[in-house]
Amino acid sequence: MSGGTADLRAITASVEGDAGVEHGALLVAFANAVQGDDDARLAATRRTLRAVLSPEAFVDACAIVGAFNVVDRIADATGIPLDPMLAAMTGDVRQELGLAGFRSSANTPGA
Repeated sequence: MSGGTADLRAITASVEGDAGVEHGALLVAFANAVQGDDDARLAATRRTLRAVLSPEAFVDACAIVGAFNVVDRIADATGIPLDPMLAAMTGDVRQELGLAGFRSSANTPGA
């Protein structure tokens, strides 16, 4: 939306800096902390994120992490495959990110 270029590899691999997204490294650290089991790490990351984002942006970040976690788990649990149109539209990005290496990619035959 800002017109900049984001390095999508930051989603699945370590990249230096913010990957072209304001506070990108911190947002990735927060998402990873939410998925982890270290409550102290999560609390510290949450405090740091709240210090640099507006309250509205912080709520948005939390909602995105939570929504992705829920939607992804529901899709995996029920075996919902990636539909053919979305598979075609996202092929380059999925390849760049190496998403076929994840176990849940088995739910997307031929993608």
